[in-house]
Amino acid sequence: MSKKTVRDIDLKGKKVFVRCDFNVPMDENQNITNNTRIVAALPTIKYLLEQNCKIILASHLGRPKGEFKPEFSLKPVAKELSKLLDKDIIMANDVIGEDATEKAKNLKEGEILLLENVRFHNEETENDPEFSKKLASMAEIFVNDAFGTAHRAHSSTTGIASYLPAVSGFLIEKELKFLGSSVENPERPFVAILGGAKVSDKIGIIDNLLEKVDTLIIGGGMAYTFFKAQGYEVGNSICELDKLELATHLMEKAKEKGVKFLLPIDTKIAKEASEEAESKTVKCTEIPAEWEGFDIGEESIKEFKEEIKNAKTIIWNGPLGLFEVSQFAVGTNEIAKAVAETGATTIIGGGDSISAIKKAGVEDKITHISTGGGASLEFLEGKKLPGIEALMDK
Repeated sequence: MSKKTVRDIDLKGKKVFVRCDFNVPMDENQNITNNTRIVAALPTIKYLLEQNCKIILASHLGRPKGEFKPEFSLKPVAKELSKLLDKDIIMANDVIGEDATEKAKNLKEGEILLLENVRFHNEETENDPEFSKKLASMAEIFVNDAFGTAHRAHSSTTGIASYLPAVSGFLIEKELKFLGSSVENPERPFVAILGGAKVSDKIGIIDNLLEKVDTLIIGGGMAYTFFKAQGYEVGNSICELDKLELATHLMEKAKEKGVKFLLPIDTKIAKEASEEAESKTVKCTEIPAEWEGFDIGEESIKEFKEEIKNAKTIIWNGPLGLFEVSQFAVGTNEIAKAVAETGATTIIGGGDSISAIKKAGVEDKITHISTGGGASLEFLEGKKLPGIEALMDK
């Protein structure tokens, strides 16, 4: 972690602008259905309270596209925060308007102000310098703790850092520690498990990880593109015909680098994606026409588990089958349990993999669950994240 954190700067009594990621799911009555991201921000907020800071919190929620929409208001977040911290939260009715600036000006030590959704302004996503300057004018120090938006160069994630001393909060520090050390300096054997529907979504990650891992396990819909590239029939399975050459190149690269490249041996197939559909397990090289692969089979589960058992570092992104349908969730669940039972450092990224881990009931046995979907993907691709780059170096 070469970037300064809240520990590396004198914050006592200072007015601090904190970019959080409060982009939480809500039901139609504005009730928060999962508060994980709010809970993840608490260590930084509590630390700032200990330093007697005057705290201004900002976040986006959903995609209001630059206009005020009540269903994207952060008011429910203020309520939840207040409950979690057992403390009053002052809510602003706008972002840079009179209400927000007035409330920011009058903040006392130990008080917390939450601004309205920053994406009620198009200037936020345009990283507009004037808008950034207005945000910065409310505070003396900027703390970025929103790893989920660190891959976006927006006003409240990077623009504001041009006008204020900028450091990271504990959440970003933790994400970089686990993702960074696991990729750059892993304990070996280092195993990556990649699932999901499309190779095209994961090209950058596969390419980058082939430079670093000992074993790469491929599952999910994208496995069928690799089978097709080898000339096998995949029936109606999901397959990106324009990516066959790329799939071949990636398999060759694995061979060159001495990386074990594991594809499923067998697959559970059906004619449609439903609970009632008749299904059977066949070898991955023998999928009949009209049938579609929806999960990895028992032989694959056995082989993947064997590999996982010996690993010292595991990164997992993407489910290994259509896990939303319970008859095709077996592979993902079994692998989730196997990952949880190893003594390895285990890192899970991506919404679907996190849901799978929770569904399997093993989330408390995972070393680190990343809060940033897109950000963790880009980090694993080896890309620089603008929200991190903008922070001060140690």
